[in-house]
Amino acid sequence: MKKLWSPSSDFINESNMNKFMLWVNDKEDLNLSDYESLWNWSTENPKAFWSAIFEFFEITFSGDNTIVINKTENMIGTKWFPDVQVNYAEHVFKNKGRGTAIKFQNETGTKRQISWNELEQQTGKLANHFRGLGLGTGSKIAAFLPNIPEAIIAFLACNSIGAIWSSCSPDFGTASVLDRFQQIEPDVLIVANGYWYNGKVFDKSEANEALTNSLPSLKQVIAIDYCDNCPEFTHSKSIGWERIEDNSEPMSFQRLAFNEPMWVLYSSGTTGIPKAITHSIGGMLIEHFKAISLHQNVKKEEVFFWFSTTGWMMWNYANAALLVGATVAIYDGSPSYPTLNTLWDYAADAKVNHFGAGASFYITCMKQNVKLKESLPHLKSLGSTGSPLTPEAFSWIYDHIKSDLWLISLSGGTDVCSGFVGGNPFDSVIEGEIQCRMLGVDLHAYSESGNKVMNELGEMVIDSPLPSMPIYFWNDKNDERYKDSYFEMYPGKWRHGDWIRIDNKGAVIIFGRSDSTLNRGGVRIGTSEIYNATESLSEIKDSVVVCIDGNEGDQHMLLFVVLRNDVELDASLKKKINTELRKMYSPRHVPDEIHVINQVPYTISGKKMESPIKKLLSGKPLNVSKDSMKNPESLNFFEDFKL
Repeated sequence: MKKLWSPSSDFINESNMNKFMLWVNDKEDLNLSDYESLWNWSTENPKAFWSAIFEFFEITFSGDNTIVINKTENMIGTKWFPDVQVNYAEHVFKNKGRGTAIKFQNETGTKRQISWNELEQQTGKLANHFRGLGLGTGSKIAAFLPNIPEAIIAFLACNSIGAIWSSCSPDFGTASVLDRFQQIEPDVLIVANGYWYNGKVFDKSEANEALTNSLPSLKQVIAIDYCDNCPEFTHSKSIGWERIEDNSEPMSFQRLAFNEPMWVLYSSGTTGIPKAITHSIGGMLIEHFKAISLHQNVKKEEVFFWFSTTGWMMWNYANAALLVGATVAIYDGSPSYPTLNTLWDYAADAKVNHFGAGASFYITCMKQNVKLKESLPHLKSLGSTGSPLTPEAFSWIYDHIKSDLWLISLSGGTDVCSGFVGGNPFDSVIEGEIQCRMLGVDLHAYSESGNKVMNELGEMVIDSPLPSMPIYFWNDKNDERYKDSYFEMYPGKWRHGDWIRIDNKGAVIIFGRSDSTLNRGGVRIGTSEIYNATESLSEIKDSVVVCIDGNEGDQHMLLFVVLRNDVELDASLKKKINTELRKMYSPRHVPDEIHVINQVPYTISGKKMESPIKKLLSGKPLNVSKDSMKNPESLNFFEDFKL
């Protein structure tokens, strides 16, 4: 593996991680000197570590913080800081004062900047409006909004009064949104009249009407007139955002017990009704401080950007940059309209210091040979998540984006609204590798027999509870879906569903989802290896691979490829694909069959849907909400495909 970047001594010494390590050494009378020793201490001493996070970030609280954890046998029901009360938004507004809190742009070219003073004023006004409706602790506020400043304002107002937040982006189908919001029965719904994407206008009048009429729990709908090409949404239950009256009362914050619910996020919903994943206010608070400050090195007044929608957990994660006094930059629209330079141009204009996107965005830029129009002198780090970033994309970023750049590949999920593995500012960036297991995350690779393995492919398993793990799934009787999701294979331990390899220095490589594992001759293969080889070829735009169980316990591997224009899948191209797979990996990676498709099925959050394809091709019943898909018509091919 090739070393692509190493931190300078100044970079290391000035990092938030180093300041934390030195603080811990002083507090605990330790001599920790590198990331490995710091990680070992954090996982071997969870009470001391999370207490240190609490103190280092000066968490404002009521109550008593001497009890750190009441652990249960299987992680579910674990209580953190059980005698503490906190508020997330209160910590955001510790940073109020001069400067910019939010930078915004959409694909029509509209730009806005929200100062910290304006953010406080707008948040306080909306919070007082919520209180006037009788909302408070335990109330539910749902948003069906594009990625606009009003969404952040609404979340902070919701949190400040102790209510529970939930959001979906307007590219979700109406049925898909109802699958989510009907579970929590919101008291207030916030909608926009429409949005722009890829040069097109999307009027949401019908969807807003259907949602309002299908959620009888609603006391009010707040309508934002965002899209000037769409009619204003009106309903007997609605009020316009601009009609909310100012109130001279100062901002106030309702502190809640550390383990009370903060928001409800949702699984993709590709295999049944989406899981309503509920996180605690205190767990998110200390996890986000740790992740944003230590693992991404975001500092006060820097600009943090992560391309997302309000329906992906990275929206919640990115807004956490406000906790450390950074400016959050947001963009609403298509990342490829009018060109793939759009987000890079925005990063230059907004003077972004920390840029983030899904791995698929970088891979697409690489394949389309994107050349930056402007340099990015302010850019310090670049983050990637959503799916494994290929080694070729690692190198492309350093060759074509910026050579002096900390590339942070991270992986976690909606399950924890953060990362399990990610970056650390002490170590080099190696092509294709994730730098580390994150602090406090007792993560290991497990064999099928339940043993920890190093330098071998294994299941990603977390041995000890984390504050950011769900407190429950909403309306999940006896935690049945919760247990089934993570604790069936290794009782008492969290199996996340990824194949990983951990090397001796603690670096991690993710090989794809273990529930879509390829098995050739008893050897497990990660799907990412197939994609690395196949999609490195200029003729291939995209691909998806599955293994179908045979009658005698063997597996039949099927590779489906999306070809570039004017390319045919002839014998020569098949041979080229197979040769590349053999050369990069092994003969076991060569598929039994290769077929052409028009498009790969993706979830809305951009993940390939290997498992549903495998079910279809195996003749098993498929319970997929097509509203949770980016391109539901793509499944038609597999529904009709005959082996």
